[in-house]
Amino acid sequence: MLAIRLDAEIEGRLEQLAKRTGRTKTFYAREAILTHLEDLEDYYLAVEALQDTGRLYTADEAKRELGLQDQ
Repeated sequence: MLAIRLDAEIEGRLEQLAKRTGRTKTFYAREAILTHLEDLEDYYLAVEALQDTGRLYTADEAKRELGLQDQ
């Protein structure tokens, strides 16, 4: 269960959208949260990936690790 307070303008816009489409305000609130939540999750996963650079290799080390160095 979640309760949120919206300012009057947003509440009015949500109410009008719900009336025009025959859907509930809850439906649109849920859809907005899910969409934004997915974007936020993607953002934080990307930030985490950028911060974890892992091991850095020189060109020679990379070639050796990949078996690309002349024998």
